[in-house]
Amino acid sequence: MRDGSASASEIASNIASGEITARAVIDATLARIAVINPKVNAFTDITAERARQSAEALDARRARGETLGALAGVPFAVKNLIDVAGLPTRAGSKINRDLPPATRDAMLVRRLEAAGAVLVGALNMGEYAYDFTGENVHDGPSRNPHGLDHMTGGSSGGSGAAVAAGLVPLALGSDTNGSIRVPSAFCGCFGLKPTYGRLSRAGSFPFVSSLDHLGPFARSVGDLALAYDAMQGADPDDPVATKRRLEPALPNIDRGASNLRIAIVGGHFAKHGDPYCFAALAKVARALGVTRTIELPEAGRARAAAYVITAAEGAALHLDRLRKRAGDFDPAVRDRLIAGSAIPAAWIIKAQRFRRWYRERVLQLFNDIDIILAPTTPCRAPKIGQTTFVLDGVTVPVRPNIGIFTQPISFIGLPVAAVPVWIDGGLPLGVQVIAAPCMEAHALRIARVLEQSRIAEARIASPD
Repeated sequence: MRDGSASASEIASNIASGEITARAVIDATLARIAVINPKVNAFTDITAERARQSAEALDARRARGETLGALAGVPFAVKNLIDVAGLPTRAGSKINRDLPPATRDAMLVRRLEAAGAVLVGALNMGEYAYDFTGENVHDGPSRNPHGLDHMTGGSSGGSGAAVAAGLVPLALGSDTNGSIRVPSAFCGCFGLKPTYGRLSRAGSFPFVSSLDHLGPFARSVGDLALAYDAMQGADPDDPVATKRRLEPALPNIDRGASNLRIAIVGGHFAKHGDPYCFAALAKVARALGVTRTIELPEAGRARAAAYVITAAEGAALHLDRLRKRAGDFDPAVRDRLIAGSAIPAAWIIKAQRFRRWYRERVLQLFNDIDIILAPTTPCRAPKIGQTTFVLDGVTVPVRPNIGIFTQPISFIGLPVAAVPVWIDGGLPLGVQVIAAPCMEAHALRIARVLEQSRIAEARIASPD
């Protein structure tokens, strides 16, 4: 347990059998965080006393012969835009840490704890989630455990770093335009962006309500499914939360890929990347025996429309803070929000109309396809502080171009399993396994096939 390599399912099984106590797991976790976190800067808050009390309560229940939950004793942490009772919900900002502490845990925290998981803290992130790099001017950048001078990706950078460094087997993040999938790719771990509305967002600080998702990170597909299943359910406190019945993914992840129709996405997704990003996709396609290629209609335009909606909704949310405390923002975030406030209403209306058109056309593709494969990022993790990179022979800014392949997918709320792929011994890359709405189980099945074949692999780093 001390090296951080144990999976969530292994921990829960060992605690349920009495092979180890929950308190011992939490003590080992807190000790590892104390040593490793100063190097990777994943945690902004550590809830040590709460974690110890929760672990002791679990041990007492087991001693009484009570049945424990599927995540009994599993340490987890959450992006710091998710409410944790007793902590201010920072959302990566200087301004929010002046707010009163949350009085209640977010719904997903409560559901994980109901399954026995133990919260150990809150995680670093880009300010107000308006970030693709994992660099925070207030708390410092989260650092990639596989290369400490490289970005984790954002905005859920602390979540990706915590899982990849073996600090916790499970973490929660949010994804508006790619903020689960990008850190999953850069840090080399699995992530799940569920269907829009599939998991409750109640008790989380919003960024763009019409695009925001919450979801898990893990080092195995089984753990990803285990966490996803524990968090499912309707929630009247989230107005867009699904009312669908529970549809557990874990029982089906070993069904294989034989009856699923899979295609690679071309067009927009076959350019704007470096050779390694496309090599990772080709490696996955070969492993699955996929040769069919399709295109998402107007994907480039979808990315542009996502930018318009993101900027406009984000600016509207923060106008009062911009008026009163503009100097307390990250200047880069502040300037993007101010620019968003100046977007003409006609542009926003046009972007939303296009969004409906685009969603209808993409959903038609799922009439004869089940899974779409796409690259996650156009490159490996850039270095912290790097502001430009070269794509297609052109030097472009890093920050707005990291999400070039993720934005056209989250724009219409499709579920995606993010799988890590390693090429030529360098830093990891990622591939998106995209499914039809509410078919997370299909995406997780393909991720599991890739994991079992060692094509998709999460590796724990030992930061020096």
